[in-house]
Amino acid sequence: MLDKINFYQTGSNTVGNRLLNPAMRSIQASVDRPNSLISGHRACQGCGEALGARYAIDAAMRATNGQIMVVNATGCLEVFSTPYPESAWRLPWVHSLFGNTAAVGSGLAAAAKIRAMKNGDTNVPRIIAQGGDGGTTDIGFGPLSGMFERNDDVLYICYDNEAYMNTGVQRSSATPPAARTATTQLVGEHPGADWGRGKSVPLIAMAHGIPYVATATVADLRDLEAKVTRAMSFHGARYIQVLVPCPLGWGLKSNSTVTVARAAMESGFFPVFEAEYGKITSVRKIRQKQPVLNFLKMQRRYAHLTGKKADPNVVARLQALCDTNIKNFGLLGDDEPNGVPTAIQAYERSNRV
Repeated sequence: MLDKINFYQTGSNTVGNRLLNPAMRSIQASVDRPNSLISGHRACQGCGEALGARYAIDAAMRATNGQIMVVNATGCLEVFSTPYPESAWRLPWVHSLFGNTAAVGSGLAAAAKIRAMKNGDTNVPRIIAQGGDGGTTDIGFGPLSGMFERNDDVLYICYDNEAYMNTGVQRSSATPPAARTATTQLVGEHPGADWGRGKSVPLIAMAHGIPYVATATVADLRDLEAKVTRAMSFHGARYIQVLVPCPLGWGLKSNSTVTVARAAMESGFFPVFEAEYGKITSVRKIRQKQPVLNFLKMQRRYAHLTGKKADPNVVARLQALCDTNIKNFGLLGDDEPNGVPTAIQAYERSNRV
């Protein structure tokens, strides 16, 4: 069993310093890792999605001994990793339409099961469907809910950069309030994205009572790897939403992707948790609580809230949103989750798993 990490050993919230036990160090590159997504893709410098996808799919490859097939929605990840006729993927990979990724994943899972039954093969490939927040929370939401309702044996991973980045940074239903995008400009009495819109797909997934739901960020790659590994230990529908900051769409410095993702966690802006059969089983506690203003200042999409003409009332509303997340999910100290997440009751599916 690994020792508890004392973060004074690293000088930050990272894990990789030479003072750590070698077994606890994060390895960035190794010939021993699957390397499912290799160099040569065309992601922007500092792309959170490329980082998240690499670690998530490599973890799934290790958990299944390489027996996976991936379905990828149209979007940034598909575009930068597979410019025809090239591909940066080293595994069976299928490009789906923007909105039918979950359905294609369900079809592949059924086909793999039928083929195994026909041939008497017990080594059935596992299926991963993946896409951005636009293809997941908006365009592909119906097929995704159907996959959850049927409890199909698919792990769906949403790489959440909070807008349609590939087509010009338009708002999605994962775009947070007051954020500037190409379709939520800084005009009117309430500039930026509207309040009271959008949806939390992790909570919706929990309401379906599926075996496993989790959130993660690229600021804690060990946590992301552990959650993908955990997800692959279940059969049935599973969902992981990974916060992957976009330097272009968020207006970040290309070397600050991980820092911004960490600030989203430490402020309560993006709660990190996991749930099984509709009930939260663990949360990632905040280590060093930060005001949401620290998170906002790092991004040009929120520049209107940090300048001289900023409206302090809007910042206060965003802080209240973070405080509500902290309370509901029990993100501080020994607090237990309460409120919205625990109001979702699990629907028992023991006869379908």
